[in-house]
Amino acid sequence: MKFKKLTSLALATVMTAGLTAACGGKDEPGESAAPNAGKDAGVNVTGFPIVKEPIKLTFFAGKATSAPANWNELPVWKEYAKQSNIEVDFQLTPAESLTEKRNLVLTGGDYPDAFHTARFSSLDVANYGAQGIFIPLNDLIDKYAPNFKKLLDQYPEVKRGLTMPDGNIYSFPTFYDPAFKSVLIGTKLWYNQAFLDALNIKAPTTTDELYQYLKAVKTQDPNKNGKPDEIPYAASGYGSLLDELKGAWGLGNRGNMHPRVDVDPQTNKLRFIPADPRYKELLEYMNKLYKEGLFIDNVLTIKGPEVNTKLAEGVVGASETNSPHAIGGVTIKNFVGAPALKGPHGDQVFSRARSPLIDVGAFVITNKNKHPEATVRWIDHFYGEEGSKLFFMGVKGLSYNEKPDGTLEYTEEYNKDSSKFVSWAGGFYPAMLTSKTFKGGEASAPSMAAAKLVEPYWPKEVWPAFTYTQDELNRFSPLSTDINKYVDEMTTKFIVGDVPFTEWDKYVSTLNKMGLADYLKLYTAAYERYSGGK
Repeated sequence: MKFKKLTSLALATVMTAGLTAACGGKDEPGESAAPNAGKDAGVNVTGFPIVKEPIKLTFFAGKATSAPANWNELPVWKEYAKQSNIEVDFQLTPAESLTEKRNLVLTGGDYPDAFHTARFSSLDVANYGAQGIFIPLNDLIDKYAPNFKKLLDQYPEVKRGLTMPDGNIYSFPTFYDPAFKSVLIGTKLWYNQAFLDALNIKAPTTTDELYQYLKAVKTQDPNKNGKPDEIPYAASGYGSLLDELKGAWGLGNRGNMHPRVDVDPQTNKLRFIPADPRYKELLEYMNKLYKEGLFIDNVLTIKGPEVNTKLAEGVVGASETNSPHAIGGVTIKNFVGAPALKGPHGDQVFSRARSPLIDVGAFVITNKNKHPEATVRWIDHFYGEEGSKLFFMGVKGLSYNEKPDGTLEYTEEYNKDSSKFVSWAGGFYPAMLTSKTFKGGEASAPSMAAAKLVEPYWPKEVWPAFTYTQDELNRFSPLSTDINKYVDEMTTKFIVGDVPFTEWDKYVSTLNKMGLADYLKLYTAAYERYSGGK
């Protein structure tokens, strides 16, 4: 997966991608709106082929820059067509223009049987579902999607996160195996072990020790070249580090899908993190690192590839990135994962935890589809181990081999050019990702070891994105936009010192005047709807 680029303190504003609307559709929950739903007699409920007579489906699909240009010629999809008796015509649209073209297709009415890797937000899913364009999947999942139904039963928070306010499920998501903590984390905090050894310092486990280590990197020449060329901390933006450190102040106790809202342990009510006094303490800590020159000079503007170059040069003491040892084309050594840090009040929560429900709208079926049962069976395969193996590894003997102990490894041909075999590069795919079937950087030994360090401090509950009714959304969206823009601006100003901390009370007062109480009231309604499904 790509190095996560954070060019500012945009800390994932509160989910326009996770907001949803329910306009009160014409279908009852679980009732399929597809023209021939329940009438596709040629569908085998289990096993292969999926259909007795061959059928052809057309899918609109979003293509990331890193993904192959023509999915129809890939071995993975040719093999699955043989197995399933279903031929799919993938009509690709570049991710850069995906939203515009996707909306034009839907508005024009000439849309396909399904949308695959189309990056629909929960809002999109609920809106088009309410209009009857996306069909409800509840009953179809019960009968034709045993793999996916098993996941929903096993992880009820995923089911609640997929269920729109009208009671319907309209989409199949990107699902990360909850046991695969490395991929759920994404970017991680890494230390330069060579610097730790040279300085005779143990890996920092507290925020104070992190400060002392970064200070030593800056002042004690750990690369022993007689030059002050060491960079204590390098990353593209402050955002990931800020999210990483929240847990050391007891913030972010419901994970990072809601980076600005969690539960106040004192009141058991929702808390707006950027208005909490402990957030002020966190910003003061970040400001100290900034003032003392412990961040790379152009931290707000530097891009990911430039950071990778600095990591490869061996001059960086710590970084927030994905898997530094597995970044393509750059050799980066000596980096080891950091534990969840303990803060000044004794808090130690891994606040960067994410829900396994990653992308809600990865796959939807439209009311133009004459074979909804077969389509559900087709997509369900990728939420089981064999389908996940096919999706991520490709065809056995061609792009991967299986060792006697059951582990999988890519072939030499695959490693030379993966784009000839599979289509998943770029993410947002409708499939289940596991450590056995996914061999990206997150599955490497260093990344898995890094995840093990923070796993004991994983929040007891990690929220997925919530859903909103249309009425709630009409009020919430402008509040969310204005409040989060203001928080972004002020967070940066506090950290770099453009605004002194004597202005903190004024900042909180401004948030209140902007409608923070109403914002939290609407947020609470969405949370109670989510938690009420437990």
